[in-house]
Amino acid sequence: MKKIINTSQAPAPIGPYSQAVFVNDTLYVSGQIAINPESGELITSNIQDETKQVMKNLGAILTEAGLSYEHVIKCSIFINDMGQFGEINEVYGQYFQEDPPARETVEVSVLPKHVNVEISCIAVA
Repeated sequence: MKKIINTSQAPAPIGPYSQAVFVNDTLYVSGQIAINPESGELITSNIQDETKQVMKNLGAILTEAGLSYEHVIKCSIFINDMGQFGEINEVYGQYFQEDPPARETVEVSVLPKHVNVEISCIAVA
């Protein structure tokens, strides 16, 4: 059975998709970018602040689903400059200090709203 997860604590979708979908015990979280859900503003002043906002948005969706970062088994990171990988990884690693999930990091030419980083994840209850 499919259950749609949405929270006002993360940015509203900017297209025809849900923030996340729960199927059985697995949560599929759509890619998040650094939109502050309270102000609607993009956080792009520096890559570390941008990544922190992305992770906060993922965390809010996980919380709405009754899960936490500990439940995450896979992340996909999309960045527009592999030269920023180290700074992104530093912030990302703060959320997964023990038993980090599987992941891939892919450099792409353009992301939604011309942000620098987008992260999606899969979590299991």
